[in-house]
Amino acid sequence: MKKIGFLSFGHWQDVPGSSVRTGRDALLQSIELAVAAEEVGVDGAYVRVHHFARQLASPFPLLAAMAAKTSTIELGTGVIDMRYENPLYMAEEAAATDLISDGRLQLGVSRGSPETALRGSESFGYVPGDDETDADIARSHTEVFRAAIAGAGVARANPQMTGTNGLLAIQPQSPELGERIWWGAGSRSTAVWTAEQGMNLMSSTLLTEDTGVPFDELQAEQIQMFRDAWTEAGHEWQPRVSVSRSILPLIDDETRRYFGLRAQADSKDQVGHLDGGLARFGRSFIGEPDVIAAELAKDAAVQAADTVLVTVPNQLGVEFNARILESIVKDIKPAMG
Repeated sequence: MKKIGFLSFGHWQDVPGSSVRTGRDALLQSIELAVAAEEVGVDGAYVRVHHFARQLASPFPLLAAMAAKTSTIELGTGVIDMRYENPLYMAEEAAATDLISDGRLQLGVSRGSPETALRGSESFGYVPGDDETDADIARSHTEVFRAAIAGAGVARANPQMTGTNGLLAIQPQSPELGERIWWGAGSRSTAVWTAEQGMNLMSSTLLTEDTGVPFDELQAEQIQMFRDAWTEAGHEWQPRVSVSRSILPLIDDETRRYFGLRAQADSKDQVGHLDGGLARFGRSFIGEPDVIAAELAKDAAVQAADTVLVTVPNQLGVEFNARILESIVKDIKPAMG
């Protein structure tokens, strides 16, 4: 059966109606929601990573804390912007977090999305070369990171300390982590590249291209191209594919008060401009649980994926989101296939 995870951006803001007013609130409530989600049968707890914003930014301490409080739920990111990362330090953090979680880490990585800072990764010390793009930096950092978690030697040993002059790998190592790295692909071509590299596919609620077909059909085409490329590449293990959806079941007066009026307005795909080109944004699914279940049963990409990540309105608090997730697991998940 398909896996269901929640995806939280971890927004916080000190405004009326928000249950998440500080960075501390966002972090602690993310841990609490992972615990609550596990209790109601959710399969995964994923966090988005944004820098220079009142959102979650440093995932590994948070994921390790989630791991310490849970026992079965997968813990992941969707996605880490690799332009900002020191790949060797990230490899140490990722391996340590995976060991703490007993192999439950699922790391989504990518180029990232439009952000509040202009050339923010340059403030972290990562400046593109003359012939290098942001995407080049993200991909090169990912290559080094993946080699490091696979055990490649990356630093020359000090013979006086080790008795050898060979290459040393980062420590600790978590041997199976390499098969749990996902690339957030925003187009069909990047999905093919993802398959060629041997990473799982993570596809969100937007694609940075538009062919005029409904979002779910375009995303299903992306998934099929990924799987075809994976087969052609001859990798020895089977990949996973996740898609994200905004799913808001109206189950009581509170959910209707917050989201009832959005049911019609957000029920269709949107086409807009992103990073200088056309992009297609997927619709939201808002309504009675049985209606949403019927709609998702017809969603081509949801049916093609093995994992669905549900974006949650985290500022409404843990209890509110746990109720929504419980309804999704009980009333809607069976229709997803």
